[in-house]
Amino acid sequence: MLNLTQHTPEINRLLSRYGVKFGIYKNQTFHEQLFPFDAIPRIISCEEFALLERGLIQRVDALNLFLADIYHDKRIVRDGVLPSEFLYASKGYLPECEGISPPADIYSHISGIDLVQAQDKSWYILEDNLRIPSGASYPLIARDLCRRASPETYHQNDIVDNRNYADLLRETMDFVSAPGMRVILTPGRYNAAYFEHSYLAERTGSALASNSDLYVEDDKVYYRDYRGQSQRVGVIYRRLSDEYLDPLTFLPESLIGVPGLMNAYRAGNVAIVNAPGNGVADDKGIYYFVPKMIKYYLDQEPILKNAPTYLPFYPEDYRFVMENLERLVVKDVSEAGGYGVVFGRDLSSEKLEELRATIQNEPRRFIAQEVIDFIDLPVMDGDHTVLRKADLRAFVLSGRETRVWASGLTRFSRQADSFVVNSSQGGGFKDTWVLSR
Repeated sequence: MLNLTQHTPEINRLLSRYGVKFGIYKNQTFHEQLFPFDAIPRIISCEEFALLERGLIQRVDALNLFLADIYHDKRIVRDGVLPSEFLYASKGYLPECEGISPPADIYSHISGIDLVQAQDKSWYILEDNLRIPSGASYPLIARDLCRRASPETYHQNDIVDNRNYADLLRETMDFVSAPGMRVILTPGRYNAAYFEHSYLAERTGSALASNSDLYVEDDKVYYRDYRGQSQRVGVIYRRLSDEYLDPLTFLPESLIGVPGLMNAYRAGNVAIVNAPGNGVADDKGIYYFVPKMIKYYLDQEPILKNAPTYLPFYPEDYRFVMENLERLVVKDVSEAGGYGVVFGRDLSSEKLEELRATIQNEPRRFIAQEVIDFIDLPVMDGDHTVLRKADLRAFVLSGRETRVWASGLTRFSRQADSFVVNSSQGGGFKDTWVLSR
């Protein structure tokens, strides 16, 4: 690893040269910034990864069954496991997706599951990302550049090769595809993850398309190339939010969607990866119910734990949250990217009372969690090594079978004592080594 740390400046220079940046569009301004890379990898033993693999597969399988259920029979609601008013209040629940069955009943083809490891080495799931999870491309290209800089590092260590992500993604897309070509649909270069869209298109042999490259005719989707020639599209890995996908079904003012796409999808003439409507499973309030889903759908005990979570929606939890607010972390269920996260310990008495009043007025809007003191990982700070909080986004791909990529995106805080690791909040990233023995 010493060789890698010596090459850190060069690797970051190459990452910048290749456009490995994270863009943020806020307040009518687009700002691109380097996603800082730290060359000291996170190392996960083969035994530890085997446990994570089992738990992640179990969780994603249950979530896929949940999505199929709530857009069809709604047994989980009928049987009282999930309150109906809780489900229908979720912004991610889309009535427009009622009754649609995607190929093989797979809704979440690519799931990004965020975990942290506590000081006692136990792993906790913090969040499920089943709409358009980003991040796999960053460790993928970082590993490639590290191999070039220090090939001996990878000869001398027993590391599982992570270069198969594009193969896993391509196989997943092909498994659910209708007749036709593969397309990655991007909202354009001003999207935060545009680098990833173009990189994965190149690695999977898919066409990178914007909405102007696609059109729907007779409930089939076609791609028009630069020569003006058209080919039928069988699967679209969409990298834009549900509400912008099709202005004829969702937001009519969307300028980045494909008119008629949902009609083609309903007709079974194109697969959409991930399926529209998955946002209900991203809801931080629905997260509370995932252990119950595992028991309900799979008749199994959860292998991986949720962080201890309280729903102010329930009177008992509401009372607990109000009495213990100063030691909990409160999350707005509709926010993402590290926004809407408030640590009670950081608030003044006045701000605590304001938060209590907000929760009282909108209890469904929030969850509260115990603060998990997750582990610090070593990070290079100039010539010195410092310790910073870090999480892990694992990628689970569901096609013919459910598989966990033997790698992942390790994000770390660049601020001492900060628990916020998101790239949009200034965090950096590491490679994740899974040892082969």
